[in-house]
Amino acid sequence: MSGSTVTLRLSLQGTIALLCGTLFSHVALAADSGHEGHDHTELSPTVITAVAPSSPLTIVTNPKDPRQPVPASDGADYLKTIPGFSAIRAGGTNGDPVLRGMFGSRLNILTNGGVMLGACPNRMDAPTSYISPETYDRLTVIKGPQSVQWGPGASAGTILFDREPEQFGELGSRVNASLLAGSNGRFDKVLDAAAGNAQGYARFVGNQSRSDDYKDGNGDTVPSRWDKWNGDVALGWTPDADTLLELTAGKGDGEARYAGRGMDGSQFKRESLGLRFEKSNLGGVLDKLEAQVYYNYADHVMDNYSLRTSPTSGMMAGPMVSNVDRRTLGGRLKATWRWEDVTLVSGVDAQTNEHRQRGGMGVDAHKAEPWTKDADFHNYGVFGELTWETSSQDRLVSGARLDRASAKDFREASATRGNTRADTLPSGFVRYEHDLLDLPATTYVGLGHAQRFPDYWELFSPKSGPAGSLNAFDSIKPEKTTQLDVGIQYKTEQLEAWASGYVGQVRDYILFDYRPGMMGMLSSQAQNIDARIMGGELGAAYQFAPNWKADATLAYAWGKNSSDGKALPQMPPLESRLGLTYSRDAWSAGALWRLVSAQNRIAEGSGNVVGKDYEKSAGFGVFSLNGAYRVSKNIKLSAGVDNLFDKAYAEHLNLAGNAGFGYPASDPQAINEPGRTLWTKVDLSF
Repeated sequence: MSGSTVTLRLSLQGTIALLCGTLFSHVALAADSGHEGHDHTELSPTVITAVAPSSPLTIVTNPKDPRQPVPASDGADYLKTIPGFSAIRAGGTNGDPVLRGMFGSRLNILTNGGVMLGACPNRMDAPTSYISPETYDRLTVIKGPQSVQWGPGASAGTILFDREPEQFGELGSRVNASLLAGSNGRFDKVLDAAAGNAQGYARFVGNQSRSDDYKDGNGDTVPSRWDKWNGDVALGWTPDADTLLELTAGKGDGEARYAGRGMDGSQFKRESLGLRFEKSNLGGVLDKLEAQVYYNYADHVMDNYSLRTSPTSGMMAGPMVSNVDRRTLGGRLKATWRWEDVTLVSGVDAQTNEHRQRGGMGVDAHKAEPWTKDADFHNYGVFGELTWETSSQDRLVSGARLDRASAKDFREASATRGNTRADTLPSGFVRYEHDLLDLPATTYVGLGHAQRFPDYWELFSPKSGPAGSLNAFDSIKPEKTTQLDVGIQYKTEQLEAWASGYVGQVRDYILFDYRPGMMGMLSSQAQNIDARIMGGELGAAYQFAPNWKADATLAYAWGKNSSDGKALPQMPPLESRLGLTYSRDAWSAGALWRLVSAQNRIAEGSGNVVGKDYEKSAGFGVFSLNGAYRVSKNIKLSAGVDNLFDKAYAEHLNLAGNAGFGYPASDPQAINEPGRTLWTKVDLSF
C-alpha cells in the first residue's frame, strides 16, 4: 500500500472522528431545534427483504435501511434486492448490474443527477463500483424506456442514487452513523453528519468497507477481498424555503481482487464535483427551475501482482499493469410548467467524456509511461415529459427526447484513427394510468421507444466488428428498443400486491461473440442482431395477523436472438423470494428463502463485454434469518445469518474462475457464492 493511500485513509478517519465529536456537541446544544430535512422519527425495527413499486414502473426506497442478504458493498450488490435485478459476478464486490436481462449503458445510472463512468475496457470498475449505497438518501428505479428526463439510452431502465438537500429550521445538527461486522473479516463504517440553519448547511458523508476472501459452501476459499472508502462534502445555501444553491465535492479509492479475472483492481480513485441550483414555487405557469453541472473522474489501475502472485508462465507471465482513466463533464437545465391538469418538464442536457490509457510490463511500469488518449464522446439532448390528469382516475404520461451523439477514435493502431461517427437519435414513450373505482388499485399500459448510441465498451473493446468491417467503431449501429409495459398495483392496510409485464423488440441489439484467437486467447467480435424480449415481475405482502407479515416476489426474463433463432445470452433465470416477518414493539425476526431455477436457455460463446454464456446452470435455494431490536428512538441493532445451511451454489451470470487462482483453464468453472455468513449492524440517528 502506498504512502499516499495510507495518508488519505488516515485523513478520512481523522475527519470522521473530528466531525463526529463536533456535531455530537451541536446535537446536545441544539436538541430542541429539530431538523426538517431527513426523516428522523423512530428507526424501523425490521430488516428489509423485499421492495414494492411506489408508482407504475417506479420503485423508490431508502438505501440506508438494513437489508438481507448482508448490506451491500456497492451499487450492483444493493440493486440485487429489487425484483428484476441480478448482477454479473466476479468475486466479492463490484459486480455489474443487470435488469430484466439487459446490461451496460442500457441502464442509465446517475448519482446526484450526474453520470459516473468507469474506465476499464472490460468494466472491472463498472459505474456501480463507485457507489456506496448507504451514503445516499433515496434510490429510484424506473423500469423500461418510460422516462426521458435523465439522459440518453435507458432502454432497460433508469437508476437514480440521490442525496436530499438539508433543511434546518434554526441552528442545529444531525448525525447518522452505522457499524457493521460480519464473517470473512467484513467491517463497514458509515458517517453522515450535517449542521446548519435556515440560511444554509454543511454535510459530510464518509464510509469505509472492507472484507477478506470468503469461503463458499464447500469450505473453499474464493479470492474476493476488498477495501474501499469514500468521502463527500456538500455546502448548501438556502436563502428562503424555495431556493437552493449546493456545491458538492468528493473523493474515493479502493482495491479489490477477483476470482474471475486475470487482473485485480489495485486502484479505484474517484473525484467528483457538482453544482446545482433550484428555484421552486415561482408563482406562475413556470413553477420550477433547475440547473446542474457536474464533473466526475475515474483513475483505475489493474495489475496481476498487488493482490495476487504473478504467474510465471503463459500469456500473463510476470508482473503486468494497466492504468486507465475517464473524465466526464455534464450538465442539465430543466423547467417545470404547471397548468390546471397538465404538468410539463422540459429541458436540455449535455455530456462529454474522454478516455485515456497507459501500461507496461513490470511493477508500477505504468507510472513511467505517458497517457495515450483513445476515445472521445459527446452527447447533446433536448427533452420534454408531460403528465395530463384527464380525470380524477386517469392520467396520460408521455415524453420525447432527441439526442445528437458522437464519438472519435484516437487509437494509434486503429484503421479508423481520427474518424468521427455521429448519429441523431429520437426516443419517446406514452403511458396510460387508471385508478380503479371499486378497488384500491392502479392499472397501466405504456409503450416506449429508445435509441441508444453504442458506448465505449461496444465500440473500443471488441477485437473486431462484423465481417467486412474495419472494426467495431466503423460498423456497430445504434440499438433501437421498442417495448410495451403493462401492470397493476393494489394496496390496502393488510395487503399490497403488484404485477408488471413487458414485451419488446430490439433492432440492432449489440451482441458479443467469443471465439478462440491467437495463442489460445479468446477473441471478441461485436455485431448487431435483432432480438425479442419479454418477462415480468410480481409480488405481494400480506399482514395476515397483527404481528405477522409474509411477502413473496417472482421475476422472469426471456430473450431470443431472432436473427438466428438462438437464445439471447446472459439472461438470468426465474427467481423467487419468500419472506416472513414477526414484529412486536421494538423488535422483529424474519426469514428469507431465495429460490432460483436452473437456466437451460443459453447461447454458448456469446454475451457482452464482461461475460459470456459457457454452460447451463443448476437451480438452488438459499435460506437466511434476520433479527432487529430498537434499543431506543435513536439506536437500532440488527443481525442476520445468510445462507444458513451453508449451501454451495453459483449464480448463472458468472465470469468463471480464473486460472491464476487455480481454476481449470480448459473447463470453465463458476465462482461459488459465500457460504454461511454472520453479520451484525448498529444504526444510530441523532
